[in-house]
Amino acid sequence: MIDDRLVKAGIKNRTGSVLIDASPAILVEKALARGEGELTSTGALNVTTGKYTGRSPKDRFIVDTPDVHDKIAWGNVNMPMSEDTFYAIKDEVCAYLAKQDLFVVHGLAGANRKYARKYFVICELASQALFARNMLVRPSKEELANYGEPDFTVLAAPMLKLDPEKYGINSEACVMLNFKERQIVIAGTQYSGEIKKSIFSTMNYLMPVEENILPMHSSCNMDPKTGDTAVFFGLSGTGKTTLSADPNRALIGDDEHGWADDGVFNFEGGCYAKAIRISYVTEPQIYSAIKFGSLAENVILDPETREPDYFDGSLTENTRVSYPVEYIDNAQLLGYGGLPKVVIMLTADAFGVLPPISRLNKNAAMYHFVSGFTSKVAGTERGITEPTPTFSTLFGEPFMPLNPMVYAQMFGERMEKYGTRVYLINTGWTGGPYGVGKRINLPYTRAMVTAALTGAVEMADFKHDPIFNVDIPQHIEGVPDGVLNPRSTWADKLAYDAQAKKLAAMFEDNAAKKYPDMENEVRDAGPHSK
Repeated sequence: MIDDRLVKAGIKNRTGSVLIDASPAILVEKALARGEGELTSTGALNVTTGKYTGRSPKDRFIVDTPDVHDKIAWGNVNMPMSEDTFYAIKDEVCAYLAKQDLFVVHGLAGANRKYARKYFVICELASQALFARNMLVRPSKEELANYGEPDFTVLAAPMLKLDPEKYGINSEACVMLNFKERQIVIAGTQYSGEIKKSIFSTMNYLMPVEENILPMHSSCNMDPKTGDTAVFFGLSGTGKTTLSADPNRALIGDDEHGWADDGVFNFEGGCYAKAIRISYVTEPQIYSAIKFGSLAENVILDPETREPDYFDGSLTENTRVSYPVEYIDNAQLLGYGGLPKVVIMLTADAFGVLPPISRLNKNAAMYHFVSGFTSKVAGTERGITEPTPTFSTLFGEPFMPLNPMVYAQMFGERMEKYGTRVYLINTGWTGGPYGVGKRINLPYTRAMVTAALTGAVEMADFKHDPIFNVDIPQHIEGVPDGVLNPRSTWADKLAYDAQAKKLAAMFEDNAAKKYPDMENEVRDAGPHSK
């Protein structure tokens, strides 16, 4: 049967061996024997990924087939590829894989089996098979026995370097998503995040189109007593992982979810966390999860003790670790929960002007969902000398194939239908911009999140902010009242007004350029610089 499945995937006349759904112990043994990596002192398998230590957006393509041509939001993010080019590259990948020893994984995307899709992953590397096993939902023995035909096949050939001139692509690496063939083909890059995010991207197309489910680049947790869930959106550096990891709530998942009419569910069966500068003090759950069965990428090890140095970013700041979700103590192992009562959008405003917490109505929530704002600060990237706005559509722009307003409309409809409360929480600066003010105290932010989750925030009086067009609570237990109104924390009030209007204008410019088809009532619910 496995040979038939490989042939259907395009791998014919195979000369290498194949290992099917191997356990972590066997995959780790194979990876070590093949020289793919080494064990850390905690028992995790650590690999280096070579030239590619992160995703390569310019090497990712969606095959332009008739079934998706009029649905995909084509552009710099969703770049088209012809069918002829896809088949030419796929033929080379399949011919290459036919000569390799292969490691295959039968997995699921979607913890709620009513909506799950079957992903059959074919790997050249044992370490990437371990990654796929960690990150996908692991089928039961009965589900494996009745697996049937996969909904999508993934071909991963990271050691094959392509000829960019031959195929008219941008480098030796290429990531291709073909919805007509239901295939993902990855070549030339060993960074395992390409597997994860390609699967996520396909789910972000399939769920709205085939199931009327809203896909979300978010973390989710739940009240273990009531089953009520909360959704956390936020880009890197906003505190999404930290704030969703609540000892009083169960973690459903940390990155990819669907919002259906019967609740939210994790697309994944594992976590893919950043490892740079973590410690037991700052991230105890992630730190403790880096053990046998986990896969670390590009973490620097002491050559004698194999102790990891999580503060060493000499290979990359994007050091990573993947592990099964059950490695988190308070995980909700079923991977799904009830309908969201609360959505929290996190931003780290380095301009120092957004309120620490504000309430959003339906249209404002849709506006900020589409905007996906945070800001980079000086020192994070070369050339950045002052706070720089970052707008990532839907808090996950690189992974959303459809028109952004499709997802935004689905979000607004669900918020209205289920009475979901939405809050914008700023984990950034107060009292001035980065370099002048200071970061909002984490205990204050935690108190705001708790007040939002419990509904206690709704007992406060609210004040409308005319520039950012949001409602600000005037009292939250555990937070000084003065902190809640950002203008009051600035010594120079006129400087605050100028900075606030500057950021509001950035929101307006972003919306005007990127979302010309945004409904007027949604646009009007955003910030106003004049």
